[in-house]
Amino acid sequence: MSETVSEPPGTALPRVDGATVEVVRSHLASAAEEMRATLVRTAFNPVIYEVFDFGISVYDSGLRLVAESTGLSRFLGANDYSIRKGVEYVGRENLRPGDVVLLNYPYWNAAHAYDATLFSPVFLASELVGFLCVRAHWMDLGAKDPGYVLDSTDMHQEGMIFPGTKVFSGGEPNREIIELIRFNSRMPDLVIGDLNAQVAALRTGERRLQELYARYGTAVVESVVETVVEAAAQSAAEAVARLPQGSWTAVDWLDDDGITEDPIRMRVTVTVADGTFTVDFDGSSGATAGPVNLPFGATIATCRVAFKAITTPGEQTNAGHFAPLRVRAEPGTLFHAVYPAATFTQWTGTVALELIYKALAQGMPDRLPASSGGDVPGFMMVGVHPETGQMFAVSNNDPVGWGATPSHDGMNAANHLCQTQARNTPVEVLEAKTGMFFERVEMREDSGGAGRFRGGVGLRRDIRFVTPGEFLSVIKKTRSRPWALEGGLEPEPNQVVIFPDTEREHRVSTRRTRVRVGDRIRLLTAGGGGHGDPCERDPELVRRDVAEGYVSPDAARRIYGIEAVR
Repeated sequence: MSETVSEPPGTALPRVDGATVEVVRSHLASAAEEMRATLVRTAFNPVIYEVFDFGISVYDSGLRLVAESTGLSRFLGANDYSIRKGVEYVGRENLRPGDVVLLNYPYWNAAHAYDATLFSPVFLASELVGFLCVRAHWMDLGAKDPGYVLDSTDMHQEGMIFPGTKVFSGGEPNREIIELIRFNSRMPDLVIGDLNAQVAALRTGERRLQELYARYGTAVVESVVETVVEAAAQSAAEAVARLPQGSWTAVDWLDDDGITEDPIRMRVTVTVADGTFTVDFDGSSGATAGPVNLPFGATIATCRVAFKAITTPGEQTNAGHFAPLRVRAEPGTLFHAVYPAATFTQWTGTVALELIYKALAQGMPDRLPASSGGDVPGFMMVGVHPETGQMFAVSNNDPVGWGATPSHDGMNAANHLCQTQARNTPVEVLEAKTGMFFERVEMREDSGGAGRFRGGVGLRRDIRFVTPGEFLSVIKKTRSRPWALEGGLEPEPNQVVIFPDTEREHRVSTRRTRVRVGDRIRLLTAGGGGHGDPCERDPELVRRDVAEGYVSPDAARRIYGIEAVR
């Protein structure tokens, strides 16, 4: 199977001057940003208003992406896939002004069941002029386990499913559907609050698009869209032509699938030739029993992140930017989940992003950094808050060290590449809303890979529990190290240490652990890979690293041959 960009409408459009093109394009981008501001200010769930675990997109009437806001990058690509599936299911002819449609069927939604996609048509009078889409992570929708599902074996264990269901019809809420959601959630106030926040964001975008079309007219706006999409496609084509031509293959492994402890093989071949950029996952594992299978739309979204970053990273995204991209994965495999495969733990996409870069680095090492942590170290606590008596489920994705580049060190303790503008959950929020107390949060010494340029260091967290509950660690790369480049050294991998410094101490990766008051857990996130021979590193940089606590005096002596004191 492969993914391509749909063809634009073939209607004759008026010529538009450059100033008007820029004003209309900026209006579309501004509409997406206003939608984002509305969502952040009205959401109930910290993973939305603190972490920015959402994606917001604006489309023309032909379902071409014309603008987006900052958010989780793989969500934005997934929106393009899911809105096409949703409109196809509902039927364009069945959409009316004021409708809002909910879609979370994972194989259409390009994500797991808790990443709820809401989309709505935009009408000017009786004319359908565009679509809006807001995807955000809900905290509970009736899955078999609260918080996050780590060991499901089919879709039906992962929550209520909506294939494309109107939660608002003609501007009025569908009470029966909303009540069904409410009574099937362990945290209904959060979920309904976030649903309403997404609807508010859609209404904001709807007003802005209607203002734009009313001011300039449909023909002018469509002409602008045609212009910017064509320009983006040309820019992407030129960028692909400038890349080294060839084909490169890389392999990596997930720790397990959540059911067995067997490692899961991931293989990708990236080919740049004849004006196309093809990402092929042939040779990867077949479908797994556990929930690491990736819906094809999510696979496409991951490839889009990698493609955009290496071709046109400085340009505002629209559908044209992905015209040269082709994605292939056979149905029924790890990267193309089909019903009823479990899909909840989608960390596969994070490791796959680094895998694509690993393949590309073979042909263009001067353009890419070494691996950045290899994965996103996620964690969550689920329990009952002692002050409110209400259930909570609050998560965080911890930072990792970024990989070193051919010209500079990797960034220390930063969000993984796949997360773009997403943020960590602040310690103050985690402590106030859960039973976690953070005894220690600091840079993880010696975690970055050594090299002429050093990989960034990861983070250490020591957590003590002040209320009972469950602690969920979500990570799929702890058994193997992130990769380095050009003679650099591989960094220390991610680690989760349960009950450290006790007779119960052991290491885990993805795990649901019951905790009591006084129990502790230690999280150690990976650094980035090194770039170049460590013997070529400037001695003054090594001494500075030691002084700042990134490298120990012992490592400076042993790896770099430099005597340094702190």
